[in-house]
Amino acid sequence: MKRGIALKRDWIHGWLLLLPAMVFLFAFTHIPAVTTFLNSFFSTPRGRRPAKFIGLSNYERMLDDPVFWKVLWNNVWFAFGTIPVSVGLAIVMALWVNDRLVGRSFVRMAYFTPTVLPLIAVANIWMFFYTPGFGLVDQITGALFGWPASNYLGNPDTALNAIIVVTVWKEAGFFMIFYLAALQAIPVTLKEAAQIEGAGRWTIFWRITFPLLMPTTLFVCVNAVINSFRLVDHIFILTDGGPDNASALLLFYIYEVAFRFWETAYGATLTVALLVLLSLLAIGQFFFFDRKVHYK
Repeated sequence: MKRGIALKRDWIHGWLLLLPAMVFLFAFTHIPAVTTFLNSFFSTPRGRRPAKFIGLSNYERMLDDPVFWKVLWNNVWFAFGTIPVSVGLAIVMALWVNDRLVGRSFVRMAYFTPTVLPLIAVANIWMFFYTPGFGLVDQITGALFGWPASNYLGNPDTALNAIIVVTVWKEAGFFMIFYLAALQAIPVTLKEAAQIEGAGRWTIFWRITFPLLMPTTLFVCVNAVINSFRLVDHIFILTDGGPDNASALLLFYIYEVAFRFWETAYGATLTVALLVLLSLLAIGQFFFFDRKVHYK
């Protein structure tokens, strides 16, 4: 009897501890998601005209919207340009600063500094770097290769690639911290045993280190995918989505539709599409990495 009362008390205590987090989770995640999904089936209310149920009209409009397909392709290109490069750089940087290195603490700090800088500050720094004729990029390319001044952010062919460079510069140091922690958790005895067997540094990395980094790689890749689809700040400052939507991404287009053009219902439809896409990508990543992840 007393044991049952104690278990019930522990159960109530546990739920009371979870309650604040659950309230915030439902209030700011689940309820807005459900509301957004429901709003995608209605028209946008304007003035005294209330929202009306229009079924799948917003989704039909989305499928016929050329701007939607353009920004979606931009986002796919942006993801392929940022995720492999930032993750690869993060692994290389983590391996380097994990070794015995003169000034190792300073190098770690230098790599991590872009992560702690505000996004708006980073965008303004790189806007100066990309300034035609006077920016650091033109100064270096002109001095080394004799290239003429280029408007990287104003050219439709280079605007998105310029933002990709900024994103990789900022995210690689953040991902490096996770890989550095994972490297320090790998037992040194595994490396020593492989060296006794005559394995080289490359063999040790591919056969021992990299497989043991797979749980971290899964975590980093999921976060990198999400980050690639939620970038807005840099675009605001650097290009404002231009020229001609050449650098606009899906979340930026959602902002424009919902808050600049006040098409909240269509913005909700685009948001549902983004959530579905991110969910499919996350599930796909877990299935893809499932057999390659070693947790023990």
